[in-house]
Formats: sequence, C-alpha cells, structure tokens
Amino acid sequence: MATQDIPHDVGGGRASLLYDPKVRGIFFQVLVIVALTAFVWWIIGNTIENLKRANIASGFAFLNGRAGFDVSDSLIAFDSDSTYKRALLVGFLNTLVVAVAGIVTASILGFLLGIGRLSQNWLIRKICTVYVEVFRNIPPLLVIFFWYFGVLSVLPLPKESIELPFGSFLNSRGFYFPKLIWGEGSMLVPVALLLGIGMSWFVARRARLRQMATGQTFPVFWTSLALIIGLPLLALAATGFPMSFDFPQKSTFNLTGGFQIKPEFLALYLALSFYTAAFIAEIVRAGIKGVSKGQTEASSALGLRAGHALRLVVVPQALRIVIPPLTSQYLNLTKNSSLAIAIGYPDLVAVGGTVLNQTGQAIEIVVIWMVVYLGLSLITSAFMNWFNAKMALVER
Repeated sequence: MATQDIPHDVGGGRASLLYDPKVRGIFFQVLVIVALTAFVWWIIGNTIENLKRANIASGFAFLNGRAGFDVSDSLIAFDSDSTYKRALLVGFLNTLVVAVAGIVTASILGFLLGIGRLSQNWLIRKICTVYVEVFRNIPPLLVIFFWYFGVLSVLPLPKESIELPFGSFLNSRGFYFPKLIWGEGSMLVPVALLLGIGMSWFVARRARLRQMATGQTFPVFWTSLALIIGLPLLALAATGFPMSFDFPQKSTFNLTGGFQIKPEFLALYLALSFYTAAFIAEIVRAGIKGVSKGQTEASSALGLRAGHALRLVVVPQALRIVIPPLTSQYLNLTKNSSLAIAIGYPDLVAVGGTVLNQTGQAIEIVVIWMVVYLGLSLITSAFMNWFNAKMALVER
C-alpha cells in the first residue's frame, strides 16, 4: 500500500523560533540597541539645532580664551589674564586636594570610631555611637554649613587671633602657620624623604617574607620611622640646613607672612571628613564583627594581649571585609566635594560654573565635569580593587 507524504509544518517551525530563548534574547538586545541609538541621535540632532538657533558655537576652542576673573584659592599661579583652561585646572587641583585630604582624614577617624564602638569602656562606646548616629542622619550640605557658619565664621577677628603652638594662629579668616622657605641645595631633602619611604617599603616587604619563612618578627615600624625621619635630617645636616621658616605676624587689621588655609577649604575638608568617617566607622565595626570570635579566643590562648590581638589578628582579617564597601565611601566623598560651591570654595564645579556663565558653553562644561569625576572614580576604584586583591587570601 502506498504511503502518503506528510507535509512539513512550516508554521510550527516559525513558532518554535519565536519561543527559542536564545533567538528571543538576541532579538530584544538588537531592539534595545536600535532604540538607544535612535534616542541618542535625536538628542544630538536636537542639541545641534538649538545651538544654531541660539548662535552658540560648539567645541572646546573657548578654553584658550582669557578668563577675566580671579580665583580666591589656587595652588598654581593664576590671574584674570589666564585662560579658561588654566582656570579649570585650578578647580581640578582644588577638588583633588580636598578629596585626597578628606579621604585620609576620614579613614583614620573612621577606623578609630569603628574600633571605639566595640570598646569595653562604656563612655567611649557611647560617645562613638552618638557621633555615628548624628552625622549619618544629617545631609552633608548641612554639615558643611555647620562648620562654615557655626564654627569658623564665629572665630575671633585677625587682631584677636587664637595663638596656637609652633607660631600658628586661628581666626575667622582661616588657619595661619609658618611657611617653609627652601634655600640652595634643599632639594636633597625631598629626595632623601622619597628614598626613606622606598627603603621602608623594602624593609617591610622583606620582614614579611622573613616572618612567613621563619616566624621571626622584625621592628618594621621603628625602622621605617628612623628611615623616613632620619634620612631627611641627615640630608639637612649635609647641606648646612638650607631651609628657613616665614612665621605669620600680627598687624593692625590682618596677619602677614606665613601660609594661610582659608575657611572655605577648612569647612569643606572638615565637613566631608567628619561626615564620611561616620559611615566608615560602621563599615569597620561590621568588618571586625565579621571576623570569627574563635580568632580572638585563639590569640588570647597564645598569650597575646587585647591590643596586639586586635592589631595583628583581627584587623588584618577585617580589612578583607572592609575594603569593598570602603571604596564606595571614597567615591561618595570625592563626588560630595562638588557641594563646595555652596560656601564659595573654588573647586571644579564652582570654577566651571563661572566659565559657563561667561561663555555659554554649557554642554562642553558639563562634559568636562562628567569626564573628570568619572576619571577620578575609575582611578579610585582601580586602586582599591588592586589593594583588595593584595589583601585577599591566596589559596595554596
């Protein structure tokens, strides 16, 4: 008996393609890419059309124009005849300085507060707890206003400055301290300092390898301290002490001489440091609590005192828990520095805003802001990821 051929189910094949997860995933990814490309293309076209209508030339050629304004706080030479490019460089350096100084201070203060929250002393534990709860629940802008208007602005006038040790003064116009003046041959001192830091790193590395191989410890701290301080002192003695100090002096209405740190920088630096330290304290406390209690008991059984056990056993293990969330706090501090515009500190955003108002190049200035903060964030993240990898346990 002849068999009849069954026709191929074409519709069923097409339906199976639609329900194939791989095909469906590729289809929706292509659809999203096309939609995003069309959206970006529409934004670019709309922006170009609006710029033409407003007779605003696009591009970054305006950066070479004369700024025509002064900056109150600058690490490099700057005046009104400098270019917009140099003005933005001044703002970038100011942002970098306050971010780095804030990160260092917040880290030290946060670690002390985090350890203090676990202290056996009731008073220390409660003080640290109150600090953390207060600063964590206040917006950073209010903390900046507190330091600027509530603390620094109510300090005495310059003629009634508060005298501090080492010839320093504190008043409503900032903090004044002796300025170091470099003489001939003094460049040997920073070279000796860098050499001391490099030798300290080498000593610490060799001491760690020696301890892992033999179990013998080496006084790394005191050796490093001797190298970092001793080598520059030897360089000073060898060059005949070519450095001198310019001390601030009281005058009729102001202080002359020395080096001045203005209240805008102080307020921003202290606010960002104290605010971020509260979050770092909680991260440190959680990291220490995350270390197994058996580690502390084992160190006590070996005869280690509480301080040595914390420094040698608990904290090194807690760092592996602390570092990843610590990166986020460093990034937040760097981005929060843009609040400096509220008190007149000339950071990148404040200087860029002045350039924007004078030139009308809004898109270019915003792009510069985005690129700079993105670059700082990526560099910080890359360094912290590298440090985290160095601290991670290595399986044998």
